[in-house]
Amino acid sequence: MTVDRQALFSGTEAPPEHLALDVPRLARYLADKIQGLDGLGEAFRVEKFKGGQSNPTYKLSGPGGCYVLRRKPPGPLLASAHAIDREYRVMQAVGTVGFPVPRTYLYCEDESIIGSAFYIVSHHPGRVFWNAEMPGVSAADRAAANDDMNVRLAQLHQLDFAALGLGDLGRVGDYTARNLARWSKVYEQSKLIDIPDMDWLMKTLPEMLPRNERTCLLHGDFGLYNIILDSDAPRIDAVLDWEMATLGDPFVDLAHHVRAWWEPPDPEGGSATSLKGRDLAALGIPAMDDYIDQYCRRMGLSELPHRNFYLGFVQFRYAAMVQGILKRVAIGTSSSRATVHRQERVVEIAALARRTIAGRD
Repeated sequence: MTVDRQALFSGTEAPPEHLALDVPRLARYLADKIQGLDGLGEAFRVEKFKGGQSNPTYKLSGPGGCYVLRRKPPGPLLASAHAIDREYRVMQAVGTVGFPVPRTYLYCEDESIIGSAFYIVSHHPGRVFWNAEMPGVSAADRAAANDDMNVRLAQLHQLDFAALGLGDLGRVGDYTARNLARWSKVYEQSKLIDIPDMDWLMKTLPEMLPRNERTCLLHGDFGLYNIILDSDAPRIDAVLDWEMATLGDPFVDLAHHVRAWWEPPDPEGGSATSLKGRDLAALGIPAMDDYIDQYCRRMGLSELPHRNFYLGFVQFRYAAMVQGILKRVAIGTSSSRATVHRQERVVEIAALARRTIAGRD
């Protein structure tokens, strides 16, 4: 059976018991802190967004308007995980220079209010597409939306992160080497079966690391599924999910961003939002190479340096990410409401990464 990603992740639902909020206490806390929430009081209506599973995200609505609350999950957490403080800080910073993000209102570290830290931002009632082909949209609007994504990614990578007060967001230099080492370790700790292509990649990729990498502000997971498009126009209203934002090599961010073009389809598992095998010209969506070329022009580059390395690296990294999810499922520590990954995907994506490195894909 084909998984309907749009139905699986779109819209809201009643919060499950372990993620329910103490609504009266929250209303009292917010009443004198945010203009527009002071009129909600006991009239709060709280719904949980189906997406945003790493950090539970809620829609607060009532007579005073609508807002979004995003929180850390309750209970013990890994020290470096669920970095909503990082999200809030980055959105607050990039919003000051006109980058499209939700407006930030409040960050609360007091866990006694709802059981964990949280923040409040503006609600954007636009469109989120969980399928890269954007069903139901005209070819012209698909072209415009993809072009705006390209514009915004290049804009992000050219922001003066130091001037924005984000110079300490990450280490400067050797980002790709450190990232490769990190995800190699994650994979080794998460292995459930032997995958020779992953072993080959862990041996080969360190030998191909580019020198003199750039350092830019990275989103970490810039994709259509983390973007709200305007309700009436094919332009970006807000970019979401900045949990993995850091300083690093912009070409890693780009290679991950174009995942929809290179990821093999997965209709049974539902993990992929793939454009592979689609008639892109008919859809109004550019080919991956054309999209990358357009980004390069906006960055003042004639071409993407070390193209095969960057694509192969993020394919390896994605395979390692999937393996980590599968490991958590296997040992019973996954917190997702739906598991859409399969072990066969790691094998498939690892083989793709090896072909990419060899220039055969």
